[in-house]
Amino acid sequence: MADVDDIGDALTLLAYSGDAISMYAAGSRTVILGRILSVDPELPHFVIELNAGEKLPPGKVTFVAWLRNAKLQFELTDKNWRSAPALPHQVPLTFPETCEVLNRRESTRQETPVGVTFMASFVMNGNPYELPLHDFSVGGIGLRCAKNEAKGLFKGRKLQDVRLDLGPETIIVTEMEIRLTRPYRSFLLGEQLHIGCKFINLDPEMQSRIASLLENMNNAQRKR
Repeated sequence: MADVDDIGDALTLLAYSGDAISMYAAGSRTVILGRILSVDPELPHFVIELNAGEKLPPGKVTFVAWLRNAKLQFELTDKNWRSAPALPHQVPLTFPETCEVLNRRESTRQETPVGVTFMASFVMNGNPYELPLHDFSVGGIGLRCAKNEAKGLFKGRKLQDVRLDLGPETIIVTEMEIRLTRPYRSFLLGEQLHIGCKFINLDPEMQSRIASLLENMNNAQRKR
């Protein structure tokens, strides 16, 4: 992605959603968390709001975020990142020249409805887990939890007999594989972990049930 209007639209969507941005200094795996506070396409620039206690180290920084069904990544470099006057956690930045769109999902995800808690329950190595769903699609689900609730849930780990409670009289039992984990910060829940899982060996009947549920949710949102 190299068109300035497309980049501005992507950053604006991230600002509107309030989703976390993960930032990595060159040569470091330590994540710096924040979010896009505002976007001005005319300048063009945007403002990153860093989490309390965070700061951007001098040099190149890689910015990573999920945008709809794909990962957005870009790089910016500054010898001395300057914050806004009297606002040490707000850093004005110019638009990147290019953005990479990575790991595009095979199917579009649907965030779970507000006020409704969908759950995934399973047992691994004798330990029971019960985690809320963040999003789901015909291809898989996203789970969310605090980091201390995610022990043993590593990328590549296969989960057997996962029970998905997707609303009244909608129970699905399936196998899944963990495809990614990413930290983010919820302004209500604090530090959280997003765990992306892919369905394994999902039969056509189950696929049809999930597709029907997604369609019903989309129709309900359109009527709002």
